Amino acid sequence: MARSPLHVLLYVLATVAVAASAETAVHKPPTTTNVTSDEEYWAKRAEVARAYSRAAYVADPVAELNRFNRDVQRATTRRSLARYRGPCLATNPIDRCWRCRSDWASDRQRLATCARGFGHSALGGAGGRTYVVTDPSDDELIIPKKGTLRYGVIQDRALWIVFARSMVIKLSQELIVNSNKTIDGRGAQVHITGAQITLQGVKHVIIHGVHIHHSAPHSGGMIRDSKHHYGHRTRSDGDGISILSSSNIWIDHVSMWSCADGLIDVVSGSTAITVSNSHFTKHDHVMLFGASNSETQDAVMQITVAFNHFGKGLVQRMPRCRFGFFHVVNNDYTHWRMYAMGGNRDPTIISQGNRFIAPDDGNAKEVTKREYAPYSEYKDWVWKSQGGRHDERGLLQRIRRPERAQVRPDGLHSGQARQVCRKAHAVRRHARMPRRQAVLIQLPLTASHPSLWLGY
Repeated sequence: MARSPLHVLLYVLATVAVAASAETAVHKPPTTTNVTSDEEYWAKRAEVARAYSRAAYVADPVAELNRFNRDVQRATTRRSLARYRGPCLATNPIDRCWRCRSDWASDRQRLATCARGFGHSALGGAGGRTYVVTDPSDDELIIPKKGTLRYGVIQDRALWIVFARSMVIKLSQELIVNSNKTIDGRGAQVHITGAQITLQGVKHVIIHGVHIHHSAPHSGGMIRDSKHHYGHRTRSDGDGISILSSSNIWIDHVSMWSCADGLIDVVSGSTAITVSNSHFTKHDHVMLFGASNSETQDAVMQITVAFNHFGKGLVQRMPRCRFGFFHVVNNDYTHWRMYAMGGNRDPTIISQGNRFIAPDDGNAKEVTKREYAPYSEYKDWVWKSQGGRHDERGLLQRIRRPERAQVRPDGLHSGQARQVCRKAHAVRRHARMPRRQAVLIQLPLTASHPSLWLGY
């Protein structure tokens, strides 16, 4: 069919326009706002995770603290302790829930009912099938082999992960754990080394009864994070456990040491977390709760640190906190080289019933340290120590001078109690959370006999 001169002219003009457009696209420099598909994927995950964090946030954190303290008091009464006969002794409320039961191995998922503190709602893989790790290798990152730990943690369904025998799992890249997973090392000696465990944009994860150490940084690469997605990951820092934008997390009975960065880092608006019954040694930066002074989303962070032993070879950050609300209760601090607990950017830290044995070094006796903040800034922070024991002249810095603060019967200064309520309500309003009435801290604990409540 013959074409008219007009058709030919229009065709030539269209071809020239397309070519010119293509040439412009080739020579146009890339903009800084260009987002890869992997970045879009994780941004969407983070947005969904923020909604879960808002739902997990406790608008009345002092009420949760009081509930924890009442559970501890019930577990350590004389009548309660008199019930124990035989070799098993479990006197903190978490271990009493499962540790002395003869059927714990056949009823492993009972553990999901035992968490206390801000992470008490963590379900892990409860309700899901049991997955048995039989292969300690970690060679395949995109299509993990069935039987490996990596295959289990990426599944999209709830799984309770156990181990067929004692083993050492040397990770070749970071291990990205999906939601609704329990890693349960009870009954075996399980060591996880080589790279960090990452919880990013997930909910309901329990890590229990494993040894985590010698995690190293890695350059990243193509790694699967769920059954339906894998993508390019950037460098991992070499934390022991890295928690980002996640909620309802419980870390219990882990032993951690000698990682490249932090042992446990919690950042990016994560909340509803408990770290309990664990043993930490041989490390510099132990726990970091809030990574940056500019990350105001960490105001929703609520973490319980309970019944842990901070042992030999530790330096600092047990923990170091920013912005959020932190209940540090009934821990045993036997060694540090700089300071025990620290923070900046107005965190609320309630320390109860901890034992601090300061080092012999006269320059390293600080129990608390306010970092990079003048007195004019930190004088109004809510850092309260109650019922603790300080040996070897450990130095606990005061927040307010006694003559300027009226002390309440519950141990909180009146101004501090009001400030806790104001901060909780401000965070609630910012995140559009339901209002609940705040109450006062009750039932201070004792650190006179830490062997009664430590369960590591």
